[in-house]
Amino acid sequence: MSILDEDMYKYPEHLKKELAALPSRPGVYIFHGTSKTMPLYIGKSVNIRSRVMSHFRNKNEAKLLHLTTHIEHIEMAGELGALLIEAQLIKAQKPLFNKKLRHAKQLCSLSLKRSGVEVVYAGDRDFWHEDQLFGLFPNKSSALDALRAVADQQRLCYGVLGLERLVQGSSCFRYALKRCAGACCGKESLEEHQLRLVQAMESMRVQCWPYNGKVAVEESCETFTQYHIINNWFYLGTVGSLQEAKLINTTADCFDRDGYKILCKPLLSGKFNIIALE
Repeated sequence: MSILDEDMYKYPEHLKKELAALPSRPGVYIFHGTSKTMPLYIGKSVNIRSRVMSHFRNKNEAKLLHLTTHIEHIEMAGELGALLIEAQLIKAQKPLFNKKLRHAKQLCSLSLKRSGVEVVYAGDRDFWHEDQLFGLFPNKSSALDALRAVADQQRLCYGVLGLERLVQGSSCFRYALKRCAGACCGKESLEEHQLRLVQAMESMRVQCWPYNGKVAVEESCETFTQYHIINNWFYLGTVGSLQEAKLINTTADCFDRDGYKILCKPLLSGKFNIIALE
């Protein structure tokens, strides 16, 4: 008897056939219970079979497994597609055991201008194409906390950044504590202060959408090829041919923070063949 056979007898009888049929390929898997509208759990992996099997060896997931009546899977050509489909399904179906990917109603960023730093909102600005945006935050409080953290690390002035009020002609309180380099009182020029701010926040820069419109991101495995249709960092769907890709006319109605986080590095890395559709 193989190791797999020895393990299989421990699994619920009604799931054995589905477990045996799982592919050792990238994709998404869905644990269903009795509800027809709300799955129990949605996950992704570069190896669906291995990942699903690991759930059945985890005692902490006993409740999930006890409720599972059916396991569905969606095979994808690679990891990128699996990530995109997983995020899309979790948002749409809100599985019981998943950490929710919530839509940030007040999604905002930090806009750096010569005149200072401003918290700006995705509902009011074009986050897809606007330059000099740094960080994506669920609310204003989170954005200001991030700005304070950068200021603390770099000895930047809270007053110059607009985080506290400055008395004209006086240095800020943090300067007396040596936590500010003195942009508030002329010990550091405002230009140098701004340069240090931009350098410190560079890793948080929101990348503008680098294409003129909709693109197809090609992803292949040994047996098939898929095209992920993207516009403005927004995932529109996956198809099997470029002919099908041209039929997708959906548009992004808001800036998708989760889509941006999934897509930004892969699309800018040069590792994928990207075909312009417009």
